[in-house]
Amino acid sequence: MSYLLYVGYFGAAVVFFLWLRDLRIFLRTGLPGFRKASYYGVVYGAIGILGIGFLTGELEILGLGIILAALYLQGRLKREEIWTHESVFDKMIGNTPRTIKKL
Repeated sequence: MSYLLYVGYFGAAVVFFLWLRDLRIFLRTGLPGFRKASYYGVVYGAIGILGIGFLTGELEILGLGIILAALYLQGRLKREEIWTHESVFDKMIGNTPRTIKKL
């Protein structure tokens, strides 16, 4: 077992973390860019799990490549600019003001 296994696990966990962050921002703001990112995050999470499957087998480099591709594709999605002067921690956890939806 190599240290690359732990790197791959961490990368897959980051894929899921970013998906949950986008989902939280969408639920708080209702912005369409984060809605799309939330939907695509499910697909990228599945790609990350596929990479873990290859990683635990004999194809460590292929598994890491698949996980890195999922991270790259997740970062390429267009989202709205919602932060102005927030701290890095607030941006990391997806802390945004709630928008009041009129009925």
